[in-house]
Amino acid sequence: MKRKPKYCLHKTSGHARVYIGGVEHFLGLYGSQGSLQRYEELTSDKVNRSVIAQILTIDELVLLYLSYAEHYYTKDGRPTGETANIRSAFRPVVRLFGPILACNFSPKKLTAVRDEMIGRQICRKSINRHISRIKGMFKWAVAEEHIHAEVLVGLQAVAGLKKYRSAARESEDVTPVAIEQVHAIEPFVRPAVWAMVRLQLLTGMRPGEARIMRGHDLNIAGPVWEYVPVTHKTEHHGKARMVMIGPRGQSIVQTFLRSELDAYLFSADGRSQGLGRPYTKQSYPKAIERACRQAGVSHWLPNQLRHNAATELRREFGIEAARTVLGHASAVTSEIYAEMDMGKARDIIAHVG
Repeated sequence: MKRKPKYCLHKTSGHARVYIGGVEHFLGLYGSQGSLQRYEELTSDKVNRSVIAQILTIDELVLLYLSYAEHYYTKDGRPTGETANIRSAFRPVVRLFGPILACNFSPKKLTAVRDEMIGRQICRKSINRHISRIKGMFKWAVAEEHIHAEVLVGLQAVAGLKKYRSAARESEDVTPVAIEQVHAIEPFVRPAVWAMVRLQLLTGMRPGEARIMRGHDLNIAGPVWEYVPVTHKTEHHGKARMVMIGPRGQSIVQTFLRSELDAYLFSADGRSQGLGRPYTKQSYPKAIERACRQAGVSHWLPNQLRHNAATELRREFGIEAARTVLGHASAVTSEIYAEMDMGKARDIIAHVG
């Protein structure tokens, strides 16, 4: 005879829960009559997977999906920023509709979630990404047979917000920063921060690529050095990334090269021995923000430096050259053209970098 699933206490919330077929169901306050009744309903011999799909709440579905996402969205054994984005996307869903059945979540309810995001002044692009994350949860739930496909079909009918066609706030475009504002912070930042700033201007690399540079990742054999970041923004799409470093950039890097090839060149703790700690996604822009205040200039962000480099490259060499150097690969570029692009990029960086 099949053993009946156990009625358990979730200590953090004080609620009762039960696992059925690997799915965690919250039942209400532990020991309450309502939780015991729901427990009996869920664990009845007559209950099958189809019935479970009809009694799963939004709260329960969100908990299931977050458990999945925390394992799926990882890099180097650590959660990526997408996990936090998913939590942010789900907050208004739980706030408005947490107790309702997931099978009753309709396009109108998704639109209500979107309207709340608009009311909270979240920008249009972020709202569209959040709505896609919510749909992604329901797509996963259908694949796992937690809900029926009809629910997802309805939600897919909710289209993304179009630019200037909704009440949502439009985000400001990322623009280059005035070069005078860049140079103004030099006296107020550590040498490592200033080195990363200059390298970004010369090569167009992303802030994250500058932060994690190590000697091990550099090929210094030719007149133009090649830097292959150990991780980068588009690697999950199967794209390779190589940053070219010309003579001026090389002189910056040489100052920080160390005998430990696995050591981060630009150490956040100022260590010249050992591996040190790299600047993080938060600490690098924070260092610039503090320096901007001390220098009395408008606050700017390190990702704007990439736009500076792109603007200069496009002005002097054209849009294709800028695309190649910055690593914005075209979806239709063949391997032959890619090799030609690399040669072109080497010539450009030898001149400007």
